[in-house]
Amino acid sequence: MPDWDRDSPQLRRNLKQLLTEIRDHAFARKPLLLDDARHWHRVIMQGLTTPDRYMVGRFRGSGQLSKVEVLVGSYPGVVADEVAAETARFETTLQQLLQHLDASIPPGSELNPDQLSAVIEAAAWAHAEWVRIHPFANGNGRTARLWANAIALRYHLPPFVRLRPRPNFGYEAAAGEAMLGNRKPTTIAFRRMLDAFLGASQ
Repeated sequence: MPDWDRDSPQLRRNLKQLLTEIRDHAFARKPLLLDDARHWHRVIMQGLTTPDRYMVGRFRGSGQLSKVEVLVGSYPGVVADEVAAETARFETTLQQLLQHLDASIPPGSELNPDQLSAVIEAAAWAHAEWVRIHPFANGNGRTARLWANAIALRYHLPPFVRLRPRPNFGYEAAAGEAMLGNRKPTTIAFRRMLDAFLGASQ
């Protein structure tokens, strides 16, 4: 019986391992690439039972996943035939966003309000776009939250987007809007999450 959707001690260990990796990667300001997401997906699924191991670390639209479509509630992900082009566009845009932020935010510096807003918006964009595309057959939400935390950590914010269970603060509704191409609710939800995270840590 597949358990790749179920919250479990194994899944939590996998996610904890990934956050450590992502933190070190982020502090070094290494590029964030599609290959990172494929690696994250493989680590997420370590020790979990999947319907088919071929699905792990591979995007829809090629090989055995060439005709795999996804539906999240009533919202469809990008059709399989368009996943390759959409993920390539995602990677290109993400590189542009990070290059701009890297140039304007010196490593280790404290963020001013405008920089903070820009980082939150970049994290929200990456999360919302990944959710909209839904490139994997399963595990896209967890991967999207890792994208968001990777960007936050890159600019020395805490990993404020909870991985499991799913966050609150309007997250579910925001994810639904992201499937429709609207990322503004994700930006609002992320700002609430960060404020709550920082408030709880004081």
